[in-house]
Amino acid sequence: MKRLLIFGILFFIRLFVSAQTNVSNINWHWKDYDKDTVHGISLQQAYQYLQGINNKPTPVIVAIMDGGVDTMQIDLKNILWTNPKEIPNNGIDDDKNGYTDDVHGWNFLGGKDGQNIDKAADEKSRIYHRFKSQFENITNINELKTEIQKNQYLVWKQAADEIEFTEEEAGKLQYIKMAANALQKLGKIIIKEMNDSNFTIQTLEPFQPLGRTTLDAKLAFIRTAQIMGIEKESPYTEVINDLNEYIEGKDKSAKAKSTPPENIRARIIKDNYENLADKFYGNNDITGPGAKHGTHVAGLVASIPDSSWKVNTLYPAIQIMGIRVVPNGDEYDKDVALGIRYAVDNGAKIINMSFGKSYSPEQIWVDSAIRYAASKDVLIVHAAGNEYYDLNVKPVYPNPYSTFLKDTAKNVITVAASSDFFINGTLLTDFSNFGPAIVDVLSPGEKIYSTIPGANNHGFLQGTSMAAPIVSHIAAMIRSYYPTLSAVDVKNIIKQSVWKPNDPDFSYDIPQKEDTKSLLEVASAGGIVNAAKAIQIADIFNSQKASNKSKNKSHNK
Repeated sequence: MKRLLIFGILFFIRLFVSAQTNVSNINWHWKDYDKDTVHGISLQQAYQYLQGINNKPTPVIVAIMDGGVDTMQIDLKNILWTNPKEIPNNGIDDDKNGYTDDVHGWNFLGGKDGQNIDKAADEKSRIYHRFKSQFENITNINELKTEIQKNQYLVWKQAADEIEFTEEEAGKLQYIKMAANALQKLGKIIIKEMNDSNFTIQTLEPFQPLGRTTLDAKLAFIRTAQIMGIEKESPYTEVINDLNEYIEGKDKSAKAKSTPPENIRARIIKDNYENLADKFYGNNDITGPGAKHGTHVAGLVASIPDSSWKVNTLYPAIQIMGIRVVPNGDEYDKDVALGIRYAVDNGAKIINMSFGKSYSPEQIWVDSAIRYAASKDVLIVHAAGNEYYDLNVKPVYPNPYSTFLKDTAKNVITVAASSDFFINGTLLTDFSNFGPAIVDVLSPGEKIYSTIPGANNHGFLQGTSMAAPIVSHIAAMIRSYYPTLSAVDVKNIIKQSVWKPNDPDFSYDIPQKEDTKSLLEVASAGGIVNAAKAIQIADIFNSQKASNKSKNKSHNK
């Protein structure tokens, strides 16, 4: 699920206008700690190392399973995967894979008539109303005869307990509504005199109003924005849009128990959801109606450079496959399972999944698809999530561990989000999920710059959604230059190459929370991914692997 979360009254995801951002902060996540004293991933050093080896990059397809990728974004359109067996827009399934005109990927959230699902209910609401008539009068689980029914009942009971909209939540929502209304009114007053409909606090602070009314509005706007945790770089229109989107979602949550969600799949997709074999649905619109998140992710997978530093040797080797499975709301397990299989069957070697949810009623479908990817040597990079959950205790799905199959998928690398001292005074964020039983590594995830929809638009987002594709880029570099290394090899190399503090037990503050954590308490590798070290280790590992293979051949003669 792509989320705009508010913890108390603090935003989780924010969008920033790149033109008004300190240039030195752009692409901080590429920087090198030894050179810049910034906890980036040493990307330029990795490229410098690659320039000194004889290997030539081979094409690597990275599937972006997300809410959509803008195929017209100027930095992305030339690196989109193109299905070589499909003739564009002829209305014929040329490669006979069941997906007509799937030139750059597939949209599992669309109808054959071109319609698309934009907003969908959360999985909790879907589960509650789906099983309500079956389980609401059950008083003892032993009344149920099969294990499947018992498992379904336990999930439904949890959803029923959590679907209640508490008085505390109602109070917070009312506060947000009042604040949003105030900001909108104050903004209109400011715009009349400032003549900038997309102002930020950064541009508002030095502005000197002529009238007293505008001055009062300016001061009130700044105070309210600071209380709500809105970043100085956030543009006015995005602040209002994000607030309205949050309020709309919470209003739905307040009514979720009494009002069943619309069966939007029946209206638009028209598949038989409960039949996984009914899989040839959707359309080829991989952009869809809400592509901001997925476009940002795609740019990070490709590591689009800025104008001051361009390295183009690798980019032709990275091909972006768009697979639209994430609506504004919780994704459907069926779409995720089929999206994974589509990516694998069409040649993806890495799948980036920057989404997750707390309920997975068809978990076995997704678990089986992940293991299918493992059997085809495909690496899955998954964002840990942004609820500040301890994943050792509370699961988020998709999950590398399958409660049905009773095993852990070795081809999944789970990524938490790191920060830097120049951003918030610590290495950790106040949103990232954690837990070394599930989370493998940390990766930069706060104020991350990348592509957004529009011909040449760029901006900042934050979350583990941004941390994961940075890892996907490192994985793509390794798989491109060292194609004989397996998905598990790549995962292990990335884990082995992390930057670690000198004292592994040193605890870092968690912003906005009365808590501290060591990096080992966040992720099993106990550190932040480092592209340069990963490439160096991959080079050594690849040489050793080739040497061992040569020795085995000589021994068998």
